[in-house]
Amino acid sequence: MGSLGNTIDLLHLFGDATRVRLVALLARHDLTVAELTTILDLAQSRVSTHLGRLREAGIVRDRRQGASTVYALNGDAMPPEARTLWMLLEREVDDAVLASDAARAEALVHAREREAAWPDAIAGQMERHYSPGRTWEAAARGFLGLVRLGDVLDGGSGDGAIAQLLAPRARSVTCLDRRRRVLEAARERLRHLANVRCLLGDLEAMPLAGARFDQVLLFHVLASARAPGRALREVARVLRPGGALALVTLASHRHAEQTAPYGHVHPGFAPAELRALLGATGLAVEFCDITSRERRAPHFEVLTAFAHRPRDGQQGDA
Repeated sequence: MGSLGNTIDLLHLFGDATRVRLVALLARHDLTVAELTTILDLAQSRVSTHLGRLREAGIVRDRRQGASTVYALNGDAMPPEARTLWMLLEREVDDAVLASDAARAEALVHAREREAAWPDAIAGQMERHYSPGRTWEAAARGFLGLVRLGDVLDGGSGDGAIAQLLAPRARSVTCLDRRRRVLEAARERLRHLANVRCLLGDLEAMPLAGARFDQVLLFHVLASARAPGRALREVARVLRPGGALALVTLASHRHAEQTAPYGHVHPGFAPAELRALLGATGLAVEFCDITSRERRAPHFEVLTAFAHRPRDGQQGDA
């Protein structure tokens, strides 16, 4: 919680229409001062002054790109109070001027990319731009060619979409889900794969023998577990020594009303909270942090964790 003085300073900062227009543009695109000047139809000195104020407040950042200075929204590094206020403005303000700015920015960016060779135009920020066939799904499928998996448990597997991807690269895949209808859909999807089985059961009391799996996946299911700690203890139990856990879930948020229809009973997890839950099971945590933030409001953040069950004689996290 920020001080009263800091809050008043932020209100003054966002109380200027030009600064709000700049932040709205930089939330969509990385732009140079010259490009911002063109879009806003304002003097460069005025635009630079406002950008300086926003940079000092940690709301935007800049970098050199050739002879130009490129500005961008400060993303996850933005001070929490500023991010909260900006998210509120972004969600609530629907203004014709901002819409017009956005349209001019789109046209300018498209023109810029047509004029330059595509890779050169977006060097350093390729992950933020589309090109034909270059999607995260395509990348994930390509990476699977490098993967060799043993016996895999897909906990909270849903209708088997992930299992379908992994099965050709695994010795076996077990899909576990507590919803009978969803599991029937998984069986139908996976019926042609001899190394896959579907099992009705709950993460918090798995009907599985101990030390059974080399890898366990928990993809967007931990927030639906009534007792997350118990579910993670079950994961530790069914992993073989040296076995690995890959976990993806939402980070802490204040939008329970939006996630409840998807079966979530927890409003995400803070990295330190999840690390502690994993460590309490005896698993050794290799990585646990926020790895992405959705561009669309309310900007859910995704938390990724990797852990393993120590081999005999090794110690897990305390």
